[in-house]
Formats: sequence, structure tokens, C-alpha cells
Amino acid sequence: MQHIHILGICGTFMGSLAQLAKAKGYMVTGCDHRVYPPMSTQLEAAGIELIEGFDPAQIDLQPDLFVIGNVVARGNPLMEAILNRNLPYISGPQWFAEHILSDRWVLAVSGTHGKTTTTSMLTWILEHAGFAPGYLIGGVPQNFRTSAALGSSAFFVVEADEYDCAFFDKRSKFIHYRPRTLVMNNLEFDHADIFPDLQAIQTQFHHLVRTVPGDGLILYPQQDEALREVIARGCWTPIQMLGSDWTVQPLNSEGTHFGISLHGAEVGRVHWQLSGRHNVHNALAAVAAARHVGVEPELACNALNLFQGVKRRMEFVGEVKGVKVYDDFAHHPTAIQTTLEGVRAQNPNSKITAVIEPRSNTMKLGVHKDALKQSCYPADTVYWLEPENFNWSLTGTQSVGKTQHHVCRNIQDIVQTLVAKAEPGELVVVMSNGSFDGIHAKLLRALGESNV
Repeated sequence: MQHIHILGICGTFMGSLAQLAKAKGYMVTGCDHRVYPPMSTQLEAAGIELIEGFDPAQIDLQPDLFVIGNVVARGNPLMEAILNRNLPYISGPQWFAEHILSDRWVLAVSGTHGKTTTTSMLTWILEHAGFAPGYLIGGVPQNFRTSAALGSSAFFVVEADEYDCAFFDKRSKFIHYRPRTLVMNNLEFDHADIFPDLQAIQTQFHHLVRTVPGDGLILYPQQDEALREVIARGCWTPIQMLGSDWTVQPLNSEGTHFGISLHGAEVGRVHWQLSGRHNVHNALAAVAAARHVGVEPELACNALNLFQGVKRRMEFVGEVKGVKVYDDFAHHPTAIQTTLEGVRAQNPNSKITAVIEPRSNTMKLGVHKDALKQSCYPADTVYWLEPENFNWSLTGTQSVGKTQHHVCRNIQDIVQTLVAKAEPGELVVVMSNGSFDGIHAKLLRALGESNV
């Protein structure tokens, strides 16, 4: 039994990879600088030994191979010991491609927004159709128990991230995956910590396009100018356009009921619990991708009627005294706007409050600061967390409409101010790509102790 030791094992991707390796018969151990839930819980349940920190003594475990996550940098004591002793190591995406994906029909979902949700939809469609796919998803799909599984068929669905692989491999992760079915959902500037501009990301996406075989399929929205420019650099694979070949007929304004057509003929209808035009777009991409491997669109739409969503994508957290609190992963102006538009469409007369932590590396650099307030126009009130040591400020930036913006220095200020103004029937949407220091529970507790 080959033994791999994973550095940075509690990340979403690396933790999922560890579970796949364990399921395939490898001996798996790993370490991280913070061994934390929910991934630590999943790993322990899978029987994977976790070590806190990066002590060089871990080389005494004598694994056959060290698998390196992109959180590991030069100067990491364990990594330095591996290099000094000339021990074998590999990036997580490369190991994943060589040992899990090498003999599979890979369906990859890429893009700036909607990757996790679309990947979850596509995986569920294949599962519902009896295809028993393998999958790796950068979140927790509600229709499945875990974020990754080997499956028992030729098909493997993967969330294809454009972030880099490791300190020694600065290519995007998805370059290793070699998909036969590729969804490119959208493309905007993000990850400003590793990409200098949009053109640099487009280059990585074109490298991905180059890996799709001639008998494969590429799906992308016709209205996305950045992706059209990627394809214009060269494409050797058939294309189907979302928005022309594949179209949507809204049957209500909330996005909870719609029809899907291929070449102008309706092929199925979706009536589900999700909302928002972004999820309608995600559904269209998932149905189109599933058809490429043999799932009839009507069956795919029936599967989506049973789709339960993804944790942290407008996930209902709780209700106290008529105030409902939701958790959402949105951390880019476009994602914030489309999420809030969906909430407003479903709740046209309700008070909507957004609580936002600009936490991503791109946000911390202030790349999108001028667009942030404007993206929140569907909300009545927005509370922004802006700690004292933040590199930039939202104070004075332009907003749209009548939305009231409050810039707060700490979570306590947000909770106290929000609860003091809370009203029965209000919807509070908490947005962050991190834990936000457990603000959801603090809000619910404070609401319970208040006079709302």
C-alpha cells in the first residue's frame, strides 16, 4: 500500500483529494497549520490521521510521496526538510490528475462564479440518471454526504479552479484535468494576489481549451466577452453556446420555474427551490453538459427539481422573532449582486439586509472596491466589516439607489446596530468566503435577547 502525506490537508481541494486517495486504497496522512472543521471532521471520519503544524519531524513518517498544497510556501519547515533531503513531492492537482482522473471521462466546470453550484448540479443529474459519477466539489452539496467520491463509472465531475497548483507549479489547477466536457461559466478578473490582470487569467483558460480533445465539447455563454476572446485565440473542439444553442424561458420572475430549450425547441422544465438568474444560468450549463454524456435534458430537468442546493449558497441558518438569517459564499461584486437580485425577486416587499466581509485576497487588495457598494443595490441596508488595519476604505465610495451602507470596525458593532434596527419579516444575508467569526450564531443569539 502506497503511503502519501499531504501538506495543507484541511483545504477544500486537498481534503477532498485525501478522501479520494483513501477510498482508492492509499495510506493517507496529512498536516495543516490549523486542523479545523468541517474538513477535519470529514477526514477523521474517513480514518485519515491529521497532524497539527509543519514540524520537519514528519519526514520520519517515511511516506512514498509528499503531496503539496498551494498554502505551502518556501520557508515552510517541513517543505524545507523535504527539499534538503531530496524527497519525492508533487502538487495536489498533478497527483489528482495522474492517480484519479487518468482513465476517466472528465466533466470540468470552470469560471469565476457558480463553479461549486454548477458542479453540484451536474453531479446530481448524473447520479439521478444512474451514472454513478465520481466527483470533487469545492463545497458541500446537500444531495451528497461528502464533497468528493470515487464513483463507479467512467465519468468524473470536477470543479475546475483557476487558482495555482503549488509554489513550484504556478499553472492553474485545471490545466492538469484534461476534460472531455468543459463548461466555462463566465470570466471576470479575480485572484488579484496571483494574476496581474484579466489577460493573464484568459491565458490560463486558453491553455485549458487547448487540452480538450476534438471529440469533446465546450460550453460557454455567448454574451461573455472575456470567454469569446479566449476562444478567438484558437479552439479545436465543438462548441455549444449557452444563450443561443441552449436557451432559457423564464416562467416566473424569481427563477424558480423555467423552461430549457435546445435549438429553439423546449426539452424540459425546472420547478425547484432555488432562485435567481445566476442559478438559472448554472442549471442551463449543467443540463447541457449532462446531455454530452447521454443524459436526456428532460431527465436532467427532473433531477434539478430534486436538487437541494449547496451549503453556504443562500443556506438558511435560522429564524428568531421573524428575522431570517442566511449564509452565502458570495465574495465578488457580481456574485453579491446576482445573489441579492435573486433574494429581492423572491421577496419584493421584504426588508433585505446584507452583512458582508470583504475577505478574499482580491477584496483585501481593494481591486473591486469601487463596484462593491453598487453591487448591493437590491438590499435596503448593508453592513460592511472593515477592520482598523484594512488597506483601503469603503467610506466615500459611490453607492446606487436608496441602499443605506454602514461601515463597521468589528463584528460586535455590526450585531448591535443590526439587531437594534431589526424588524419582523426581515431577511439578513451574511456574505463571506470565510467563517466570519461565527457572526450568524451571534446574530441569532442577540436577536433572541432583543425586543424585536
